[in-house]
This record gives sequence, structure tokens and C-alpha cells, in this order.
Amino acid sequence: MLVKDILDTVKISFSFEFFPPKTKEGIDKLFSAISDLMPLKPSYVSATYGAGGSTHDYTYNLVVRIQKEMGLTVVSHLTCIGSSRDEIKLFLEKNIESGVENILALRGDPPKGQSEWVHPENSFAYASDLVAFIKKYFPGICIGVAGFPEGHPMTPNRLKEIEYLKAKVDAGADYIVTQLFFDNRDFYDFCERCELSGIHIPIIAGIMPITTRKGIIRMAELAGGARFPAGLLKSVTRAQHSEYVENVGIQWATGQVRDLINNNVRGIHFYTLNSSRAILRVFESLGVGDAGQLPLWTSPEF
Repeated sequence: MLVKDILDTVKISFSFEFFPPKTKEGIDKLFSAISDLMPLKPSYVSATYGAGGSTHDYTYNLVVRIQKEMGLTVVSHLTCIGSSRDEIKLFLEKNIESGVENILALRGDPPKGQSEWVHPENSFAYASDLVAFIKKYFPGICIGVAGFPEGHPMTPNRLKEIEYLKAKVDAGADYIVTQLFFDNRDFYDFCERCELSGIHIPIIAGIMPITTRKGIIRMAELAGGARFPAGLLKSVTRAQHSEYVENVGIQWATGQVRDLINNNVRGIHFYTLNSSRAILRVFESLGVGDAGQLPLWTSPEF
């Protein structure tokens, strides 16, 4: 099923993101996590694409297996970096042949060790170019693109940032999924700026629960510089044991999710890091057994 059709049929979508492991042990752990999350009845799941296109084959194999064995709608990430136009076209053809018709189109991060990337002649410079290519040659594919509530790490000019996002939407993007954030006010401000710029496609909020102190550093690196509210950092600092740090992170993520639902978010996308524990605890804290049971609360503002 196409994600855009799912978004048209559910009040709020709930989805999970995974990355493709490179070892059998990692794969076994991943599918165990997916099995744990299945009772939550996710709207769809997604699989990432490594920096510089480094997990091209792993991503393809993972999305096909998830769709075949778990019966889930799967979104395959695809980046401009690391592949030529011909390679990207072949990748898309393989996905369609396997029944995978949802793509998250990204510019991507440079390969490890490179701070900047100069695109080869036969490749795409920007995600908007990739979106336009997919729309032209594969019109049946549903296309998601990335948004950055805290600002794109490579685009300090926030006005230009929204211009670039609008270019992706105008090229044919069907929905936006955001990078992780920890202050919902950043997300709401981002949505308002999108509205002012004429962007009216669904915007899915990206959430990643904190589970360890080291995880905070890792999240900041993954997000290109995530902003951690002082209240969250104070709570983490007060936590005396790793178990308490996880409790703080679960409580904070639960509060974010509850507030997003109260404010009629179109969807919530959980970054799982291939683990089910934190996500299951968030849903447990919300008091539900699956996403379809989530009510609309009338709690105080988060």
C-alpha cells in the first residue's frame, strides 16, 4: 500500500524506522524487534540507506524481506550520494518488481571521512532532483522527503531551508517526515513556516526516546546537532543509574507523543535503532496495546 493512501485513511499514522544490519546476529536481533512491535500495528516501517550509499544492497534485501515475511508496508530510503542516475533507476526498478513502491528520497550524508560531497556528472545534486526523477520515470511510487524542525545542519539560513523543502514538494513529494527533535515547539513552528510557504502535504513527526547518556551524544551526531531542552538535560543529570536515564527518556518521549496527538499531528515516526524496548515502554506509558487504540487526550500542554 502507498503511504500517501495510508495517510488518507488513518487519523494519525504510527511508523518505525530500522537500519540494515550487516551480520546474521544483527539481522536476527532486528527481526526479533520487529516481531515485538507487530502487536502495535504500525501503519508502515522504513529502512535506512547508509552514508554514501554504503548499504545499498542491504537496504533492498531488508525491505523485501520485511514486506514478504511480516506483511508490512515498507518505505525504502534512497540517497543521491553514492549512486549514479543509472544505478538509482536500477534500484527503483528492482523495488517495484518486488512490490516495494514507497521511497524516502534524500540527499544523504557524505561517505565517512568526507565533510563535503561534490556530485559526479551522472548523479543528482539535491533531493529535489531525485524527487523529480522518480516522479517522471516512476509516477506510481509514493515519495517521502525529510524535514528539519531544528534547522538543516548544512543550511543555517532558515528561509533558504524552507525554500529547498518547497522545491522538493513542488517536484512531487507526497509527505514529509522530520528529523528527531525533543521540543515540540520546534515542530509546531516548523509546521507553521511550511504552511506560510505553501507546503500543505502531511508532515510526520520524528521521535527517538533517549535510553542512555551515551545515546544523547549519538543522537546529536545523527541529527547533525540536536537541541536538548534544559529540562530534559536536568532530568538526565539527576538520574543516578542507567535505568533511571532510560526512565527519563521514556517519560519525555511519552509526553511529546501525547502532546503531538492532542495537537492533531498527521503521524509519528519512531527512530528505533533496531530495538523494541523503548518504543514498547512509550506505548505502555500511554496506556495502550496498539496504535489503533490511542485516544485523543485533553491533558495540559507539554
